[in-house]
Amino acid sequence: MLKINSNDYEALRKHGEETYPHECCGVMLGQMDGELRIVTSVARCGNTRTDSPQNRYHIDPKELVHIQREGRGRGEDIIGFYHSHPDHPARWSSTDLAEAHWFGCSYVITSVEKGKAVLTNAFELTGSDENDKKLVDEKIEVG
Repeated sequence: MLKINSNDYEALRKHGEETYPHECCGVMLGQMDGELRIVTSVARCGNTRTDSPQNRYHIDPKELVHIQREGRGRGEDIIGFYHSHPDHPARWSSTDLAEAHWFGCSYVITSVEKGKAVLTNAFELTGSDENDKKLVDEKIEVG
């Protein structure tokens, strides 16, 4: 389960509205408590995809390393990622699954319809390697 405070939840949804009609992307930082991932901050990232930013995203590895280092300095780990789906459902795509590599992390997707965040869903990347990985529905607790 993913637990996120209402300010961070609204921030990632607003990020999707601000980048519409392109996908937004970012990182969720926090701690693990057993099966519970607790978000303590979110970091916006730039979508570096130039070929198809309206339906794909990419986070620059240098930016990711920077976010990870800053988070560790605050006692936080990367516990997940978020992105938006402009005018598409808040469900993962085959591309989302193919490009997900952080096992045990949450992947949050917000559907942004005509510039307005509508629905936000979370999925956990499970499995042990690239051959058996799956994105499974995950409950989000906002509060």
